[in-house]
Amino acid sequence: MELITIRVSLVAALAIPTVAAAAGPSDYVFLPGVTYGEREIDFKMGSWKHPTDGNLSAASIGFGYGVTQRWFTEIYRKYEHAGGEGTRFDAWEWENKFQLTEPGQYPVDVGFIVEVERPQDHSEGYETVLGPLFQTEFGKVQLNANLLFARRFRASTEQHTELGYQWQAKYRLMPEFEVGAQAFGEVGNVSHWDPSNQQSHRIGPAVFGKVALGGRQAVRYNAAWLVGATDNSPHHTFRAQVEYEF
Repeated sequence: MELITIRVSLVAALAIPTVAAAAGPSDYVFLPGVTYGEREIDFKMGSWKHPTDGNLSAASIGFGYGVTQRWFTEIYRKYEHAGGEGTRFDAWEWENKFQLTEPGQYPVDVGFIVEVERPQDHSEGYETVLGPLFQTEFGKVQLNANLLFARRFRASTEQHTELGYQWQAKYRLMPEFEVGAQAFGEVGNVSHWDPSNQQSHRIGPAVFGKVALGGRQAVRYNAAWLVGATDNSPHHTFRAQVEYEF
């Protein structure tokens, strides 16, 4: 009964904007699975036009490794380009993903994400992001929903824990090409949400795929075009991710 409840809750989370954190135009949807021994070179990029902050582009390059059957760790070097400024180094990020259930063992696969980011501007302190990851399948349809909590520590200004969400749905046409949708959003302080018109919600169509190169080698990609759903959301966002797995 508990597992049925979890699965129903996941579907509800996909249908209704819920709660993720620390937003950026190159953000991507975390998946709960881990592959032991897999190495990965990961490139992410994104660009958006925000109604108050203007144009912002971001990119990162990372290297990851499946340390155990349940732990995957990755280090990213991140860059930003804002308005008329040049591209600059923005931060180091250490991402750790933990697989909590075996794939297919229960109706819902569960994982957990922990990120620590050290911005180039040390007055921003350290940013942490953590939260549970959920995935389920109905035939050829895969659904993901993640709740994320973000907070800065040792920053020069007072900080609060922020709450947000990620979700995606995709239909498996073929391994090399799948279609679906993604959404990202932030609702504000975990204990006191922002008014609805000040929250940020972005949703739009997405494509996915994996091209096998032989052995353990493969190229996996996903990309989305997102439209803002509130006055405080970026008008439009393009984001993409390409991973070389070996």
